[in-house]
Amino acid sequence: MNVRRSAAAAAATAVLLTAAVPAAHAAETPSPSSSAALPSGLYGDKDPKFDGVFRQSYALLAQDSVGVKPARKAVDWLTGQQCDSGGFAAFRADPGEACDAKTQVDSNSTAAAVQALSALGGQDATVKKAVGWLKSVQNQDGGWGYNPGLPSDANSTGIVVGALVAAGEKPAEVTSQKGKSAHDALPKLALPCGKGEDGAFGLADMKTGKLAPNADATAAGVLGSLDKGLVVKPAAEAAEPAKCAAPKDVAQAAKNGAAYLAGQLAENDHLTSALPGSENQPDYGNTADAVVALSAAGLGDQAEKSTDWLQQHAAKWAKDNGPAAYAQLIFAAQAAGANPKDFGATDLVRSLNATGPAPQQEDAAAEEKKDDDSGLSPWWVIGVFFIASVGFGFLLSGRNKKNQL
Repeated sequence: MNVRRSAAAAAATAVLLTAAVPAAHAAETPSPSSSAALPSGLYGDKDPKFDGVFRQSYALLAQDSVGVKPARKAVDWLTGQQCDSGGFAAFRADPGEACDAKTQVDSNSTAAAVQALSALGGQDATVKKAVGWLKSVQNQDGGWGYNPGLPSDANSTGIVVGALVAAGEKPAEVTSQKGKSAHDALPKLALPCGKGEDGAFGLADMKTGKLAPNADATAAGVLGSLDKGLVVKPAAEAAEPAKCAAPKDVAQAAKNGAAYLAGQLAENDHLTSALPGSENQPDYGNTADAVVALSAAGLGDQAEKSTDWLQQHAAKWAKDNGPAAYAQLIFAAQAAGANPKDFGATDLVRSLNATGPAPQQEDAAAEEKKDDDSGLSPWWVIGVFFIASVGFGFLLSGRNKKNQL
């Protein structure tokens, strides 16, 4: 899921829910309007109203994936956003105020937090509570919607599957009261072959509910169908490009979705998006997500040109969009076997770290270097010993000569 889709989904959901609640709820707790008002543990300097937990989770997960130990206050800020129910809202300006029926907890923020906190470790109670909430809001078809009560969608179901796996659960065994799991829901969110749909996962139209092919939904659907989270390593063996077939199960749905993404990327090495009244624009976030999905499906070779394109063009996009964007590029770089610290001449890790509180340490190598700088390195000791032994040898030789005289 990219930054743009996350904020848009939250905004759309807020519009839907506002119509169903009293007018007094329309004026929610104000969110910070300037970087000076932002919590010190939060990553990013933009208004976190729609994506605070989401971008924080992406940032912490990306840091952990490259050996960076996040700042304690950054982790504490994230855990402090959890409601007593276990769910997370996009942002709570006052974590000290208890969540109530008006707090818009959502599956995406909660699932992202679970993936991050599971990776960091030491947050078992928080993770267990969040997973419990996710299970409690599972739809009867086995999937998840953005908010409790909304129809299942591939984006939400995909990221929740990643959270379940991160927490040690088996998605196929997490079932609704009707015995349905995400493995049942995802194939039904995939489109048939042909007619320009070519096996993509669909995103429902807000008015008609009809599924339309969507690259963002497809990337999330592929990961969910493969029981994968946001962090993916390059496949050990390359898979054969699959031909589209009826998505009777998650395995075929994943193959179809991966083939769709490969076909979309083959046109000009990156995906595009169009806003009403404007020309198509490069879609950096969805391109990065597609690289991850293809790598997870064993088709990393189909994403090599797209990875190169991201290295050449995505730096400014990430700088403008902040921590979650840097995280997406880090995930893509790792999935493609590229170096996130030298991604198109950009150190994505350092750039991400600079958007929030300084990490405790970058990695084991940095810690070793710190020890070397503050103490005596083995080679320095050996050198000193060698010089001392040579000097002692000359001194001994001089004494022997003196005694001979």
